[in-house]
Amino acid sequence: MKILYEDKYLIVCEKPVGVESQRSSSGREDMLTLLSQYRVTRGEDGYVGLVHRLDVATGGAMIYSKREDVTGKLSALVQSCDYKKTYFAVVHGELSESEGEMRDLLYHDKKKNKSYVCDKKRQGVKEAVANYRLLETVEKSEGEKLSLVEVGLITGRTHQIRVQFASRKMPLVGDGKYGSRDNKASCALWSHRVEFTHPITKKVIACECFPEENYPWSLFSIEG
Repeated sequence: MKILYEDKYLIVCEKPVGVESQRSSSGREDMLTLLSQYRVTRGEDGYVGLVHRLDVATGGAMIYSKREDVTGKLSALVQSCDYKKTYFAVVHGELSESEGEMRDLLYHDKKKNKSYVCDKKRQGVKEAVANYRLLETVEKSEGEKLSLVEVGLITGRTHQIRVQFASRKMPLVGDGKYGSRDNKASCALWSHRVEFTHPITKKVIACECFPEENYPWSLFSIEG
């Protein structure tokens, strides 16, 4: 766990892959417990408030609250257009355009914990919008091409990046839930950068972090 930014109101940290965003029955380590312990060891009260989530297989930048009266403000912030979040993703195939926008209607089935692209609005269906930019494409020894993509989320729907690329026949590497047959890695999605106006101090905070140099990230020239 790395601390990217901290003040008396909030913590921006790097969540490792395989660690839960919040406490669960899975038995895995979770960020709430780790950050609470971190605060206690520094002589602080140990309160940590959850304001957003990342899937357990997704690592990278996250924001947590250090005060109960700030948690609601941060939760509202991450749902607003003032909160900018950028991801790295490695997808199967080669993009036909170097940059563009993905706009879809998504439905999340809570029982299956899976999202689907829909062709029309109905109850439970929400619009999902993201911008993307191709950073690099490589060809593996067996001839398959993989692409490193930077994704800017405009909305934050459940599994949004995963299902939007999968619906375009380019699932994320290692994402078996959405069609990848590559079992050499977990889902290749990383929360690279967060930028926001601090709800209390009004300072602009920008933090970024980079994935470890293991497969499939190690195939690309990621500066950081």
